[in-house]
Parts: sequence; structure tokens; C-alpha cells
Amino acid sequence: MRPKKVILCVDDNDQVLSVRKFVLETRGYRVLTAKNAEEAVELYDHGRVDLVISDLVMPHCNGNDLIQQLKEIAPWVPAVLVSGSIKQFDPTSRADAFLPKGSCSPQELLERVRVLLVRKRGPKKMIASPPALEAHTAAAQGVA
Repeated sequence: MRPKKVILCVDDNDQVLSVRKFVLETRGYRVLTAKNAEEAVELYDHGRVDLVISDLVMPHCNGNDLIQQLKEIAPWVPAVLVSGSIKQFDPTSRADAFLPKGSCSPQELLERVRVLLVRKRGPKKMIASPPALEAHTAAAQGVA
């Protein structure tokens, strides 16, 4: 059995955080939650995290600044920025993806998470086939 992917969700709204956690956990992800940037950095630093989902507008530190901090620790970890106040992705953001809060369905969130985790893992490695199998395949195709 493969280990569960760990997703760090950061949002100052308890209700949004619990719904997001529920949606992700029902799909087999392990979810860590933080209500502010300080908690997020502590969880990120002390555990292996595969993906970050952060709200943009939070007190004391916005989500973009938080993602910047986290990318300085581990730049390979993908991050999704979620916002109810901004409807377009800012290309200067350090986030790998943007989702509009409230107008994005749980299916869209799950698909974005899946794609980013696959991208982080990289392409599947090709397994070299044994020479005997290659010879048999070539002979079956009429190639000498």
C-alpha cells in the first residue's frame, strides 16, 4: 500500500478549512490544517508535505507571502492559492495554481490536486524490456 500524500491546508476560516479537509480526506489524502502562516510554517518544516493549499487573504500574512516562505524551504513542493476576492491568477505569484474560492467545485479542487501531485512526482520511468522479449516481439512483427 502506498503512503498517503500529505496536503497542508491553510485558511483562517474554520468552516472552509473543515470542508476542504473533509473533501480531501474522503479521497485518501492525509490533511494537515493551519489557521495562520506561523502554524503553516511549523507544520511544513516538521513534517513531509506533498502539496500546499492556501487562502490568499489572511491576517498578518497573506497566502502569497506564505507560499514564498514555504518555497524557500522546499521549492519543489507545489502550492495552490485560493481566493474569494481575486478572480484571476497573478503570474508574479509563487503559487503553481490558482482557484477562485466559492466558484470552484470540489471536483475541480481534487483534479487540480491530482495533476499537481502527478507533476511533482514526474513522468513514469520506462522499464527496459528483456532482450529475449524484444527479439520475440521483432520476430512476431516479421522484423529480422
